[in-house]
Amino acid sequence: MAKENRKKRQLKKKLLHKYRLVILNEDTFEERISFKLTRLNVFVLVTFSVILLIVLTTFLIAFTSLREYIPGYSSTALKQKAIELNEQIDSLKQVSRRDSVYLSSIRNVLTGEIKSESINKDSLYKSFEIDPDEVDLTPSKQDSLLREEVAQEDKYNLFETATSKVNFVLFPPVKGEITQKYNPKEKHFAVDVVVPKDTPVKATADGMVIFSEWTAATGYVIIIEHSNNLVSVYKHNASLTKEQGDLVTAGEVIAIVGNTGDLTTGPHLHFELWSEGYSIDPTSIIDFKL
Repeated sequence: MAKENRKKRQLKKKLLHKYRLVILNEDTFEERISFKLTRLNVFVLVTFSVILLIVLTTFLIAFTSLREYIPGYSSTALKQKAIELNEQIDSLKQVSRRDSVYLSSIRNVLTGEIKSESINKDSLYKSFEIDPDEVDLTPSKQDSLLREEVAQEDKYNLFETATSKVNFVLFPPVKGEITQKYNPKEKHFAVDVVVPKDTPVKATADGMVIFSEWTAATGYVIIIEHSNNLVSVYKHNASLTKEQGDLVTAGEVIAIVGNTGDLTTGPHLHFELWSEGYSIDPTSIIDFKL
């Protein structure tokens, strides 16, 4: 133990031992500049310089036109030129296809298959032009029925659609007894979880707070938007610890359970989950049991 302490003291002494850096005039040996340094100061200075250099290099690459000279990045002018060339290639393909049909007609005339009077170059070229006003874009009956069928299937498969996109585990905001279950027929798009007053309410997943205010009906309300168009709602809180625009992580405290608002009969959390505008039964994803 004493040996280890001795080594630590020696290391500390080496790091903090002062040195003097002197710059002299070679002819007169006059001292021009001098610095008092330690090994620790030199290490900190070098580290700070390296970090500053990395930050400045990153800034120059990310926010200036210098990135265009780095392999893998393309300039705006190059992208614009590529778009123009693509349009020209498409036009040349159209002209080539049109001339190919015209030459084929001439070949048929030379072989005697058709008469020369039946060939009109102008009308042949015009047949390749498409008038948008003459194109019927009205969906057919079969197309409309198919679209309606797919929409109805998606409407009643919300859980499958939402969970297939969610690649993270949802964290229970609180754990307690559910007194009122999710019941969309009665327009209760949430679960009411009874917990002791002043219990911390936690974010169910990473996201951003998009609403954090008081409402007369449901008291203090906080709403968080998560990835994959998932939104979680927490109502009847006693107080809120996050404001609109704050970033939160899963399990982070965002509010305190309370009994605020006109539509409440006791301390509990009113918790909702929404995906792309449709409600989801939270108990199908989250376990609220103690």
